[in-house]
Parts: sequence; C-alpha cells; structure tokens
Amino acid sequence: MTTTATPATAPVASPVADGPAAVSPERTGARTAEAAELITGARERIDALDDRIIGLVQERIAVSAVIQQERIASGGRRVNLSREMEILAHYRDALGRPGTTLAMTLLELCRGKI
Repeated sequence: MTTTATPATAPVASPVADGPAAVSPERTGARTAEAAELITGARERIDALDDRIIGLVQERIAVSAVIQQERIASGGRRVNLSREMEILAHYRDALGRPGTTLAMTLLELCRGKI
C-alpha cells in the first residue's frame, strides 16, 4: 500500500495505488487509513444488519396481514388498539422515547391495505 502525506494529517492510503478495494479516508471522513479501514468494516456490518432488519420487518408485515385477515373474517376490526398500545409500550421500555417512534412506524407498515 502506498501512502501520501497531506498537510495537517498523517499519511493515508492511496486508493488508486491499491485498486478499487482500497479504503478511501475521504469516503469515510476518517483522518487515517487505519480509521478508514475500521469504519469501512463497521459500515459493512451495519449494511448487513440493515438487510436483516428489513427482512424481519417484511416478515412482520406478512404475519400481521394474516392476523388482520383472520380478525376481519371473524367479524373483528382490522386494528386492535389495545394490542398496539402494548407494542408501543414494549418498544418504549426497551429503547426509550425513540422506540415509540420506531414502533409507530412498524405499526403503520404492518396495518396493510386489508
């Protein structure tokens, strides 16, 4: 890996010299090649986690649709407000106030178009 010195910063890896797989400190906002490498790896992990979260949300939407269909078929309402309040409390207790916002978004996604 070749390095170049820039004013007021430590030497950084040159992405051009090492091909497309090299880590770019400019892309990560890091000041060193080591930090850029760590950030890149952590971002890859976040991307993988996001993919899993999206898959779980899609699964939750499908399960919720089954519940709504059965509730409606049995003469009930599409939405069970007391259950939604339980879900909101669960997320709030686990994640604090932002958890309530997250739960509201999930509930909105899962209400579907039934």
